[in-house]
Order: sequence, then C-alpha cells, then structure tokens
Amino acid sequence: MHVEWVKLKGIRSVVSFLVGFLLVLSSCNKDEPAHPNAYVNNWIYNNMDFWYYWNSTLPTSPDKTLEHEAFFESLLNSNDRFSWIQDNFKELQNSLQGISKEAGYELVLYRESADNSNVIAQIVYVKPNSPATHADLHRGDVITKINSQQLTLTNYQALLNAISENHSITYRPFNLTTEEFDAEQTTALTTIEYAENPNFLSKVFSYNDRKIGYYVYNFFATGPSQTSNQYNTEMDEIFAGFQSAGITDLIIDLRFNSGGAETATTNLASLIGKEINATKVFTIREYNEKVTAEIKKEPTLGEDFLTIEFINKSQNVGGLLRDNRVYILTGTRSASASELLINGLRPYMDVFLIGNKTAGKNVGSITLNEDNDPNNLWGMQPIVTKSFNSLKQSDYDTGFNPQIFLEDNSFILYPLGDPRERLLNNALREITGLTEFGRIRSTESHGAEVGNSLDLKLRTNVLVIDPTVEISLHKILR
Repeated sequence: MHVEWVKLKGIRSVVSFLVGFLLVLSSCNKDEPAHPNAYVNNWIYNNMDFWYYWNSTLPTSPDKTLEHEAFFESLLNSNDRFSWIQDNFKELQNSLQGISKEAGYELVLYRESADNSNVIAQIVYVKPNSPATHADLHRGDVITKINSQQLTLTNYQALLNAISENHSITYRPFNLTTEEFDAEQTTALTTIEYAENPNFLSKVFSYNDRKIGYYVYNFFATGPSQTSNQYNTEMDEIFAGFQSAGITDLIIDLRFNSGGAETATTNLASLIGKEINATKVFTIREYNEKVTAEIKKEPTLGEDFLTIEFINKSQNVGGLLRDNRVYILTGTRSASASELLINGLRPYMDVFLIGNKTAGKNVGSITLNEDNDPNNLWGMQPIVTKSFNSLKQSDYDTGFNPQIFLEDNSFILYPLGDPRERLLNNALREITGLTEFGRIRSTESHGAEVGNSLDLKLRTNVLVIDPTVEISLHKILR
C-alpha cells in the first residue's frame, strides 16, 4: 500500500493504526476463493473499504471474479467521476510527477466543418527541449493527419492515442510574422520519456502605472520525482522576481492545468494570498468515518490534522496587488487542484476568473499500490476526501463560472504571453482599461471542441493528497 501524507508529525500514528488495519485485512483474505482474479480484487476491495470517501455505499458481495478494472469500477459510487485504476503503478506515479512518453506537445481537436466528418487538431502549447520543439512545432499549428491518416470523427481517438509512440503528422504551420498558415508539410516525431516542468512561462508587463505579473502553470507538482522540491523552488523564485519588479497585478494562467499535488497548490496559494500565514486555514479535508475516527483518536494527529494551513513565504506578493485581486485564466480542463486554489483563496481576496467554466472537482485522492509484490503491479487513485475552504465552502462540484466568459478556440492562436493572445488580452484590458495591445489578425473561432490530448494524461482531473511526502507504509512496516 502506498499512501502519502503532508504532515509528517503524525506519520508514526498513521502507521500504528494502519498496522492493525492491515492485520485485519490479512485475516479476512484467508477464506477467499482461489479465483485467479481474487488476489488483486481482494486488495482493491479491502483498501476501498477503508479509504474510499463513499465506502458506506460499497456493494457487500461484489463479484471478485471480474477483471480488475471492471471490478474496481463496480465498486464506485454513482457520484464518483474521478477514481481510477492503472495496471502499472509506476506509470501512475510517473504521470503524477509530469513524466510520460510523448513528443512534447498538446492538442485540442475541432470538427473541420458541419459539412463533413473531418477533424482538425490545433497545437495549444509545445514543451521546451522536446522532440516537438526540435521539429519546430508551435502553438497554433494545425494538424490534419496523424500517421498519414486524415483525422475524422470516427478515428480521432485512436489516432490521438497513437501520438504516445513514434508517429508522423501532416500539418500547416502558423507563421507568426505573416499571421497566415503556411503550406502543408509532414514531419516525423520521436517520443521520449519526458519530464514536463509545470512552470511554463513567467513575465512582467508594464502599462502606464501598472506592472502585471503573468505566470503560466500547467499542472501541480513539487518536482520531477516524489522526493524533489525543484518545481516549488522555481515557483518561489518566479514570485521573488515578481516581488522585485514591484508588480501591481497578477495573472495566473491555469487553462491547461487539470490538477495535481495538494502541497504544490498550498505553495502557490501561499505566494498569492494577502495577509495569510501559517495560522490561516487554506483548506479543510473531509474523509469517511473510518479514516476520520482513526485520525481523531490519535494524540499526535487529532482534529488539527484535517486542516491545511498556508505556508509562511517571504516571496508572497499579496500585499502588492491592487484591489486585493488576483486574475486567473481558466478553461474546461482547469480542474481539481486548480479549483482548490480558487476556492481556498476566495475567503482572503477577490479571485477574478477569465476564460471558460472549470471542470468541477472538489474531491481529492491518494495513490495506493504495493511496491514489492510481483503478483500485484496495479495502482489505484481512489477519491478519499472532499475539500472545503476556511468558510466551509465546497460548492464547486459543477465548476466555477468566470466573470468574463471566453473560449480559448481562436482560429489564430497567438503564443502564450503575447498580449494579443485572447485570454491574456482580455485580462490586460480588464486591468489597465486600455484597448490596444497590438494588431489582432482575426477574431474567427472554431466551433465546440471534440477532444483534447490532455485527457490522455493520467494526472488529468487529479488532486493528489500530499504526493511530496516520500513515505510508503509498506516500506516502514518492512
């Protein structure tokens, strides 16, 4: 079992009550039938019975002969849209840290026309020092074929899955200089195991008396491994730069951010909030009755363990922001930890959203797996907690509605950080009152999207409870 917590002060107590729990599980397994699927399915059920947020609704006599994924899904509550299981827990762990096999670009897909079934894919961002960068791909380029096959409504999902292996694309590059699409060309892309850094872009804009910090953060992770704090350290350095620049306003771009680590979320919130410190509540976690009871009865844990406070950060910029407001750019895939950030900051400041309605995920998960069991390589990410802010609010299960609704579906996509880019442009207008930030070539938009490469990422729509604490209970118990 692999369980990760943020507050180390209580880990020994957590271990002590789980030792007893694991002994109970061991005794329960002795009389199970020897069906080939029973071993792993017993592990799934017993862990879900203890950890699962909706454990009171588990079926009493589930069919343990089912294939493991089907068995896991048979246990899920009807309100659960987010729990999942993976046949290789190492791939699960890597994905949560931003490591996956890819060429280094993300796509959004649209129907080409109502008159045909063709689909086009537009690159929304390219990752630094990746095969896609070396192939000179850019945000805004339009792909029509993958592996020489035209994208259509019937095959786009299969072709999208194919980009995790070596593949070719046929595309029309967007020429930023001419603001036109160049002639179609084909290129081959090699995939690598790529560690994506979520700190994608930061810069400062100056307009009259306003200095505006802009930060693109694409998922929540503390570092490229579970023991690393590299990404949080870089985040702190970015905000130290904003502080030195004397910013008056702050824009956080979370349109591609579908969630991740609670600890990285707390770090970012602690850099933004005004007059917050380690005594102020950022979020409150609600577990099921079994877990809550065990936490409360342990002297070193108790009620305080359920409350997550902000962190004291010398790089905090909250006191610099005019009108005590932060601007957050959102999209349909802004989810989970992104929404936790919004909800947790709202009691302390004005959180002004620009973009699309967010996904609506007010629950969090933990990673469960067996590190050294050759008979069980599965890992699962069940929902174990519901998140509330300091005012006990958790009413965003249908998503947050932005104050300014905008879809990120322009026919011409300017680079992220370009003042002409649609969402950023509207934020700059809102902040400065100015209307001109360079000539915008086209306001034409695509229709509704039909797919997105971000949906293939295992970390999508995940709020991971404390992934930076590198403690596996089975290692401690060894």
